[in-house]
Amino acid sequence: MDRLLSLQVFARVVSEGGFSAAARALDLSPTAVSRLVSDLEDHLGTRLLQRTTRKLTLTESGIIYLQMTGHILQQINDADVAAQNSSGVLMGTLHILTTPMLASFFLAPLAARWREHHPEVMLDISVDPFSHLRVEEFDLTLMAVEDEYNGDTVVRTLGRTVRILCASPGYLLRAGTLDCPGELQGHDFLEFPWKKAPGHSSGHRLRLTHDVLDTEPVEVEVNVVLRSLSFDVLLRAALAGAGLCLVSKHLAQPYLREGALVHVLPQWQAGGLTIYAALPTRKFVPVRVAAMLDFFSGEGKQTFGMDPC
Repeated sequence: MDRLLSLQVFARVVSEGGFSAAARALDLSPTAVSRLVSDLEDHLGTRLLQRTTRKLTLTESGIIYLQMTGHILQQINDADVAAQNSSGVLMGTLHILTTPMLASFFLAPLAARWREHHPEVMLDISVDPFSHLRVEEFDLTLMAVEDEYNGDTVVRTLGRTVRILCASPGYLLRAGTLDCPGELQGHDFLEFPWKKAPGHSSGHRLRLTHDVLDTEPVEVEVNVVLRSLSFDVLLRAALAGAGLCLVSKHLAQPYLREGALVHVLPQWQAGGLTIYAALPTRKFVPVRVAAMLDFFSGEGKQTFGMDPC
């Protein structure tokens, strides 16, 4: 039995919450993952996991074993990173967690250019609307937040993007155009629920700031008709005429040029999103992670149209 592999697989099953998820993450078959964990349990002479049809839980022995071996896996990982950094060779897999919006509109357009620079590094991208909650599980986590990030992990600010209010011509023809923020109360609004994430705004109030005039921000109660954690859903709904939607100014440009969307209240903006790259708290940063951070700071900002912070 390969004890190290079995231990790594066991730890991954726990972190992923199941055998199938761990198998996908490790690029193994579920049967192989189950066998490795069973071999480890047979070697120890005790059950580490309690398996039921609905959930997977650690036994008391499993809790103790995971706690006592966790530092071993971390030390091995740190040793691997130190060796790779000393060689200066970029290779292996870079595990990235990000939000659906950043995955589609930030990472995907960069994939080909990244491969041109670093063909030996494979990108493994996972998506979670609230990526800030799982930073410790990945090499690198990208997140977009309205306010300053106040988590415990190490972060690098990549840039900031402004959001503007948009709607389709068809919707404005049907519902009427807007001349001032107060008129938003009579319109339908498509909302991303930032309020569910710590530190984000809450309720159905839209806060707008004038681009030119030095006045206090205006808060308007909006009529939310559609809420989704998927920005793609909101964008497609806006294009179909479902209502008003906040869109990153850079991402909105192609649709504005084509006439598919109209910039509503162009002298007002709803504040920006700050894009952060977060690292798990650890001593060594893999050279491939450092390379990706530098890559984001260069070509990434141009792709997403971010302003420097």
